[in-house]
Amino acid sequence: MCGIAGFVTKNYEQLNEQALVEMGNAIAHRGPDAHGEYLDETIGLCHRRLSILDLSDAGKQPMFSDDNSIVIVFNGEIYNFLELKEELVKQGVSFHSGTDTEVIIRLYEKYGTDCLNMLNGMFAFALWDTNTKKLLIARDRLGKKPLYYYTETAEYTEAAESQSSEGKNSFTKFAFASEIKALLTLPDVKKEIRLDAVHDFFAYQYIPDPKSIFQHVHKLPPAHYMVIENSQFSIHKYWDLSFAQTNEDSEKENVERLRHLLSETTKRRMISDVPLGAFLSGGVDSSGVVATMSSLSDTPVKTCTIAFDNKKYNEAEFAKSVAEQYKTDHHELLVHQNVADTLENIVSYFDEPFADPSLVPTFFVSELARQKVTVAIAGDGGDEVFAGYEKYAGDDLENKLRNRFPNWLRRGVFPSVSKLFSLVNISVFRRASNLLNSLSVSPAMGFYITNSFISDRDWKRLIKPEIKSELDTYHPSSVTLEKYAEADGNDHLSKILYTDMKTYLTGGILVKVDRMSMANSLEVRAPILDKEVIEFSASLPSNMKYRDKEKKYILKEAFKPFLSDDILYRKKMGFSVPLAQWFREEIKEIAQHYLIDELIGLKTVFKESQITTLWDEHLSGKKDHATVLWSMLMFEMWWQRYMHKNN
Repeated sequence: MCGIAGFVTKNYEQLNEQALVEMGNAIAHRGPDAHGEYLDETIGLCHRRLSILDLSDAGKQPMFSDDNSIVIVFNGEIYNFLELKEELVKQGVSFHSGTDTEVIIRLYEKYGTDCLNMLNGMFAFALWDTNTKKLLIARDRLGKKPLYYYTETAEYTEAAESQSSEGKNSFTKFAFASEIKALLTLPDVKKEIRLDAVHDFFAYQYIPDPKSIFQHVHKLPPAHYMVIENSQFSIHKYWDLSFAQTNEDSEKENVERLRHLLSETTKRRMISDVPLGAFLSGGVDSSGVVATMSSLSDTPVKTCTIAFDNKKYNEAEFAKSVAEQYKTDHHELLVHQNVADTLENIVSYFDEPFADPSLVPTFFVSELARQKVTVAIAGDGGDEVFAGYEKYAGDDLENKLRNRFPNWLRRGVFPSVSKLFSLVNISVFRRASNLLNSLSVSPAMGFYITNSFISDRDWKRLIKPEIKSELDTYHPSSVTLEKYAEADGNDHLSKILYTDMKTYLTGGILVKVDRMSMANSLEVRAPILDKEVIEFSASLPSNMKYRDKEKKYILKEAFKPFLSDDILYRKKMGFSVPLAQWFREEIKEIAQHYLIDELIGLKTVFKESQITTLWDEHLSGKKDHATVLWSMLMFEMWWQRYMHKNN
């Protein structure tokens, strides 16, 4: 795992190689083992290396083709690189290293951008072709590895960042990096806030691609590549996930196929020249991955888990039972008083607001794992790929209710009753209000409402009038509705799984795992998110994923020979934290500092009096505002680090 960055030289003629070094230094945590730079009259590239494969100097980057006409900086792992390499060798291609990076160079020499369709892995890379004078920047199918780019141009429009835009867009400045902080080292970077991204953040707890918090910084969407030449760039999609074709194999055949796939994808991810272990939460996904690893390893698997002293959030006992079953080399860390002490440091690794509370335990489990290994295998993706979240069960119930009422009642009466119920400060009435509000709209909009983290009512109460006016025509639901409309599945569950994989998974889960693992110079690999697994899952009938209120049905069937019913069928806890308690105890002091005593950023968009009201109501126990307070805290901590005039 590594960090990459670079710029178009003629935009930055005053810069030298030291500027590339400084970009790399800003993301040194991504690659502490080595650095390298390349600079010519057109392109500057830099690389920070975390050595995983071929630890010799042959693996150093930037890496060059034999004639030096191609230069690449690469972040990630290509899991099928040995098969690709073997095929190229048969065709007479020679290699000088044992790296997957060199395989990409050789594939590009033969196939150009079509090589992207051959790669199975997690990656972001920049490849400079001196013959064609084109810079190719590409990102993996699900966006496991990040790629941001900075542009300035008088002609830039929203269409330029569209995932379907293949037209050419002119620029006067262009730079890219694994993380925004590397871009911010360049001179005269414009840090103008994007207000629709602020609304997105409070709705989703992250900012969906291709937006970022800054007007001039954008994310290259997953499964896309850019071509930069002659002060222009174009964006192209090379892959999408389809639910259109349903396989007709028997349940037994599909279970056996999935079990085989998971064994193969886990085996691929166990290739490493450095120590390797696993995250073990005690849930179905991580437990199944550890069980699979144990069957493939001659030595005990190193496993790491996080414990909380709040039993409601503590899964450590389940992790311990799996560790004992497979005789792993198990390590456990109790998270408690050290949260407040390290929160500012943890949040600093996010260059834009990010509020998934599980970022805290993810940081600590990564920190623990890095003391033992350099690579950790995780169970990420099981919930999105195989319908494991409780929200899917709730959504199924809502749709059954929605179908029982005529449209005139749902759309004409429910909104008014919902509004009346919302005025009653009793939890059962508020829940009823939310349900009626969701039932009054389409299934896609209902999915957004029940899964957003701030209601329209609360947003309107908090937002300043002038900001509300600027955002008058925008609503964050458009992100969900657009993805739902793009899905080609034949049923609602397929459409929301597609939506989650294109939004929550790529913008939330994978960002959290990347930043928190890279903060500790740890590489994390996820076999359930292998291209072959997710494409296989998309071909399954929906009732093999969610059946009679049983979530992840087929995944549990695949893991059944290896895990006890206590692991497979217990109530899902998730990798969550006791937020409400934290605000009243562990992080009360630091939250008071940012949200009340030294408030700066939030009051540019929210009414200060409303922030104080939420804080006082939560501390008194009158109401639970933990979710929105956490989003506010994350926003304010980000602002003061990245936007304060002294920064």
